[in-house]
Amino acid sequence: MNTTPRLQLKGMTKIYPSVIANDSIDMTIAPGEIHAVLGENGAGKSTLMKAIYGVVKPDKGQILWNGEVVSIQNPAHARKLGIGMVFQHFSLFETLTVTENIALAMDDYKSLETLASRIKNVSEEYGLPLDPGRLVHSLSVGLRQRVEILRCLLQQPKLLIMDEPTSVLTPQAVRKMFETLRRLADEGCSILYISHKLDEIMELCHSATIIRGGRVTGYAIPANETASSLARMMIGKELPVCSHEKPKNLGSEYLGVSNLSKSSADQFGTNLKNISFSVHGGEILGIAGISGNGQQELLYALSGERPVEDNGAITICGDPVGHLNPDDRRNRGLGFVPEERLGRGAVPGMSLSDNAILTAHRHGMVKKGLLKFTKASDFAKKCIADFAVKCGSKDDPITSLSGGNIQKYITGREIQQAPKLLIVSQPTWGVDIGAANIIRQSMIDLRNNGSAVLVVSEELDELFEICDRLIVIAEGHVSPSVPVEETSKEEIGLWMSGMFPGGPAEAAVNESEQGQEYHVH
Repeated sequence: MNTTPRLQLKGMTKIYPSVIANDSIDMTIAPGEIHAVLGENGAGKSTLMKAIYGVVKPDKGQILWNGEVVSIQNPAHARKLGIGMVFQHFSLFETLTVTENIALAMDDYKSLETLASRIKNVSEEYGLPLDPGRLVHSLSVGLRQRVEILRCLLQQPKLLIMDEPTSVLTPQAVRKMFETLRRLADEGCSILYISHKLDEIMELCHSATIIRGGRVTGYAIPANETASSLARMMIGKELPVCSHEKPKNLGSEYLGVSNLSKSSADQFGTNLKNISFSVHGGEILGIAGISGNGQQELLYALSGERPVEDNGAITICGDPVGHLNPDDRRNRGLGFVPEERLGRGAVPGMSLSDNAILTAHRHGMVKKGLLKFTKASDFAKKCIADFAVKCGSKDDPITSLSGGNIQKYITGREIQQAPKLLIVSQPTWGVDIGAANIIRQSMIDLRNNGSAVLVVSEELDELFEICDRLIVIAEGHVSPSVPVEETSKEEIGLWMSGMFPGGPAEAAVNESEQGQEYHVH
């Protein structure tokens, strides 16, 4: 029996000007092993994975591949060795199709047509169906994640690195992906798995390495641990718990959506059909749904990035805003956190302080047309402190932060402005368990102070933890709202397939039954 490790790391060290990202890290991965790498945002996990994949060069240390010392020059070299990686931040060209993006990482395809056919077959086999011809810019975050995963699976890797692979996948897709990963492991593929979802780690992974502050602080067998014990190992203290009482008094309607219908700007998108709901001050309304069912189109309409024809279809604090642009809506009390952190939520080339100005300039940062950088600096510092953002300083470029810390900063920037209405998409995507609780508690505190909060998330656990009411979006339709205490994850899961009163699946069943009755009589 071959006992040579598939991958061995010895003394891996990477130092940046403001931080030691990896400090003498040792790790061993056996063939067929699913190995978790656990740590808070900014602990150094992604840097270590990028060193293995050839994206960054370690300053010290050795990488042994099947017992041989290797110097991995770049990702193409890593792929030739048999290493594949699914990044937390997608590395996709938005103006190319799914097939064209995958082709860029493939050396052995005969034609785009045969590759498209293979993508279709493999994606369906793994329960992650994709249309090979769709342009990536038209895909939701969840569907883009599928492209990344499939691109790796098609290369038949010997080591698969997965950085937050289930952040935006539905529970059903996660189950299917776990089946795939177990099958790959049974066939001898080793898997390095980064996730902040501790229940996933305990269910899937054979072993775990815990990293804190760039150093290995422990090892564990996840199946022998609890979520609390793993969290303690990760953050070095007891896990904070969200405090969520029932709303005391509902305030005025801060968001009203009435009979909103809108054709998607994307031919592969989802049209919105007669959507109506409201959110009042002092409550959190959650929107559940499988990725690609109209969430993206709804958020574009609510934010003002794509105004709607009927000005009265959307109201903020009683004012019709359907025709207004994002800045005018913010002037009426809107705060907005999009699912795409970089590009929509923040400008990659700018510092944390400058990124604060983008949406918070109306809070004392401008006087007679001139920017007050001291005010912006103070705002950024408070956001960094209150939301435990790990960074060198307010002047760091936002891209120097880990994904979870970017999310904390962008969310904190919006909450710190105390908007009357806060709309948040995927609030804790890729955020560690301690930081996720900070974000969730801050949304609850905002609601307790009388603001209205709308949360769009594919994490049912999160929605049930923080929301007062839930609605479901399916095929561009929304369900009636239901208080959280009067429903269950099972019922919401069924509604996500369109089986809610007046939903598309229920309507299809009724049409079928009526057709049968007509045929019989």
